[in-house]
Amino acid sequence: MTFQTLKLSRPPLVWGAAFLIIFSVLLGIFGYEYVDELEWTVLEDGNIPASPTGIVSLNIKVAERVLEVYDNGILLKKYRIAVGKSNSPTPIGEWNVVWKDYNWGTGFGTRWLGLNVPWGIYGIHGTNKPWSIGQFTSHGCIRMRNKDVEQLFEWVPIGTVVRIEDKRKKVERTLKYQMMGSDVAIMQLKLKEKGYLEEKADGLFGLATETAVKEYQQENGLEVTGIVNRAMLDQLGI
Repeated sequence: MTFQTLKLSRPPLVWGAAFLIIFSVLLGIFGYEYVDELEWTVLEDGNIPASPTGIVSLNIKVAERVLEVYDNGILLKKYRIAVGKSNSPTPIGEWNVVWKDYNWGTGFGTRWLGLNVPWGIYGIHGTNKPWSIGQFTSHGCIRMRNKDVEQLFEWVPIGTVVRIEDKRKKVERTLKYQMMGSDVAIMQLKLKEKGYLEEKADGLFGLATETAVKEYQQENGLEVTGIVNRAMLDQLGI
């Protein structure tokens, strides 16, 4: 009896594997977007949100890569976004939209919403890389799908408050008067949360922040210096 060995042709196997990889990538991109639309465009009562009728504010959760739109303090809609890489992080703090523009530049998609971050140019914008949405991949700006940012653009007037938070971030340096940065804003947000600071968390260590720091130190058994050292940061949990 003669046995024949079945030989598989390598090219069909290679092409089959390539097809599966490409199909998985496309499914990840378009399926991800479809799920986002089903999950976030429809609110809990099943109704598609209309345009906001009150005061609009935005809350950006960096760790979750989510932008939330509030209408008079009530959540209206959530969008999937892309945010900054570890070496070019999205700025934490409380900002305002200070200018709006169309087709701001190559790579910025169809709309631009500029923020008043004092240490750089940052904004919310569209993208020509829609597959990057949901990733930590930008130079610090907040990326949205073009169709999403076009909708948001119509809802957001100049002056809109934009709060950016990242619960994962820890403060590494000692903070004191006249310093600035996202770490200052993280500390300010924590002092606001505890009722010591009423001013915006704008990332600028000014007189109001120094006063709030001293009040916290006085009431929590720390040396009253106005300087935020490691002991105070640990006590704040940041």
